[in-house]
Amino acid sequence: MKFIEDIQSVFDRDPSARNTFEIITCYSGVQAMLFYRLAHNLWVLKLKWLARFISMLGRWFTGIEIHPAATIGRRFFIDHGMGVVIGETAKIGNDCTLYHGVTLGGTTWNKGKRHPTLGNNVVVGAGAKILGPITLADGVRVGSNSVVVKSVEKDQTVVGVPARVLKESKKQSGEFDSYAVGSDIDDPTVKAINSILLHLHDMDLQLHKVSKELNIDEGKDTSVNNLEIESK
Repeated sequence: MKFIEDIQSVFDRDPSARNTFEIITCYSGVQAMLFYRLAHNLWVLKLKWLARFISMLGRWFTGIEIHPAATIGRRFFIDHGMGVVIGETAKIGNDCTLYHGVTLGGTTWNKGKRHPTLGNNVVVGAGAKILGPITLADGVRVGSNSVVVKSVEKDQTVVGVPARVLKESKKQSGEFDSYAVGSDIDDPTVKAINSILLHLHDMDLQLHKVSKELNIDEGKDTSVNNLEIESK
């Protein structure tokens, strides 16, 4: 049963989870998935108003909005949960994790596919926005507060506004990157800023050296002039 797998995924990814009763009664992400599973089944049965009403109740109780037409795979985990929005045509694979404030949103009012597709084992950090009919392939990590507007290839980490690829992130089996925060080592923007700062520092050193040499020369000229005056 998918709901049981959803509960088990909490034990696998949240070390603070103690027992099943606590997860069912205190984890808004699990509660939101319970509302979603019910609403999605009603949507498939063409009971669309009732599906939307159940979805609205789920949002009211949990602070998480999942459109009943969205497609969500197995062992999906929403950590903390508040403020998560998943649009109508969004598709999410297996073993994915979203943190609070994440939006899987559309960028057009046209009908058809307008929301993102997430592959398997995707982690989206807190506050990130994934916008438009783009695809995040398997194993992608999205840094907190990033805005992703282009598709991302497999096993890569993206951060920033707009999001850019930091590096390939080869994850070991069972390793879980909780907030998907990448290193700045391979960030091209950080590299460029550091290069400019180093250049400015070098220029300051050169100016200081030239200024010091000019002061010495001026001192020598003054001494020579004084000697000439005294000799006269």
